[in-house]
Amino acid sequence: MKFLVLLLLIPLAEVAVFIEVGDEIGALWTVLLTIGTAALGIALVKIQGIRTVLAARQQVAQGQLPAGTMIEGVMLLLAGTMLLIPGFISDTLGFLLLIPAVRSHFAAAIMSRMIVNQRNRAHSQDNATHIIEGEFRRDD
Repeated sequence: MKFLVLLLLIPLAEVAVFIEVGDEIGALWTVLLTIGTAALGIALVKIQGIRTVLAARQQVAQGQLPAGTMIEGVMLLLAGTMLLIPGFISDTLGFLLLIPAVRSHFAAAIMSRMIVNQRNRAHSQDNATHIIEGEFRRDD
């Protein structure tokens, strides 16, 4: 139900902002501004995406798990999608995700949430069954 409400409210909010901006600066400038923010955003996403891929490769080469970098890459994909959607609200959110500090903060929050969920799931499974780990060797 919440998703349906968001699905209806977000486009209505975008249209309302378009109307307000169009009244202030004119229709042509509003369209040009929308196209310009999309072009600038996609260029920034491309640059930061390449940096993210290189950082992930470096982490893998050092034997580290690039989980945070991968989450940041997904956020860059989300930012690019938001920048392609015409609208000033989605562009603002997309540009916010292009700020490395904001992206790192969200990535850390997502990773800590995933770790907590994994621990809770493991704890509930431990209560359900007892698993004893060991090694087996046959001496025939």
